[in-house]
Amino acid sequence: MKRTCHLVLLLFLLAATAPEPSAAQSYINQSALSGILSACPEDLDTLPEVNYKYYVLYSSRDNNVLARNTFYKVLGDGDVQLGQERAKLVELLNRKLVAFTNIGDTLVVPDRFDVNFCAYSPFPYYYPGARDFDKLFIIEKEIQAWAAYEYGKLVRWGIVSTGAETSPTPNGRYNFNWKAEYRISSLSPPGEPWEMYWVFNFHEARGIHIHQYAMPTGGPQSHGCVRLIDDDAKWVYHWADGWKLASGGNGFPSSFGTVIAPGTTVLVIGQETFGHPTPFEYAPRFPVLHRVELPAHPYDVPPGTPQQDYFDRIRGTN
Repeated sequence: MKRTCHLVLLLFLLAATAPEPSAAQSYINQSALSGILSACPEDLDTLPEVNYKYYVLYSSRDNNVLARNTFYKVLGDGDVQLGQERAKLVELLNRKLVAFTNIGDTLVVPDRFDVNFCAYSPFPYYYPGARDFDKLFIIEKEIQAWAAYEYGKLVRWGIVSTGAETSPTPNGRYNFNWKAEYRISSLSPPGEPWEMYWVFNFHEARGIHIHQYAMPTGGPQSHGCVRLIDDDAKWVYHWADGWKLASGGNGFPSSFGTVIAPGTTVLVIGQETFGHPTPFEYAPRFPVLHRVELPAHPYDVPPGTPQQDYFDRIRGTN
């Protein structure tokens, strides 16, 4: 019993003190995740509970490559190839690539891999305050994740990269406006076009969108926009609704015309740390998934632009 307790204590100390590997400079292989990311099942109550444990990379020969291969073997129950396949989910949940880890680094590993991706969601399955919203899109900056709800029910979630410390993504309540399948960033340096796909704007004046782009594992790194993995960005592009415009009449003016109805509501919440995201809380015995706390009602989030102020006044919403 003492030996077991000592082992648990050692694993916790390693998890708490192990230095971050150079994974902050790595990027997620988006094409490799298409088989993992998915919409939630119709009956969310059928999703099983997922527990997590620590895995500290080790090698008796003090060799990082051998330590990673050992991890794959353990993860695949002796099958290295299966372990490498399962490692994609581990990398996504930890925001760390195994290829950039070293001996002594700690990874959080789920106890099952045979479930829908929504079983790993840090967002609640049900959001009572949003039950009157046909669609609601949420960006949470502390753990760098997003969620989509329909009438208060979670339909999909994923990870994001928001604005860096010099250009943070502003918190607030917005609406999706216009969209474009392909766009070159206006901030592209000369001779180096930054190509964005599945672009959906939610802050017209500042030109802030969600879009597909290279997804860093090290946290907020964009110029204010919100990066999504390709499969997720494409899904949101087709799922969410944009604004409705008219050429004249009363309504909120925009550079595109007169807005007669806003698009899908977007909430940007949470406080980013501008370091590595914190998807898990490192408890002494085992890691705990960082659960997102949502506002009681979406309208509790202050409006982020005059467009939201305008439609709040029409609804009589404070």
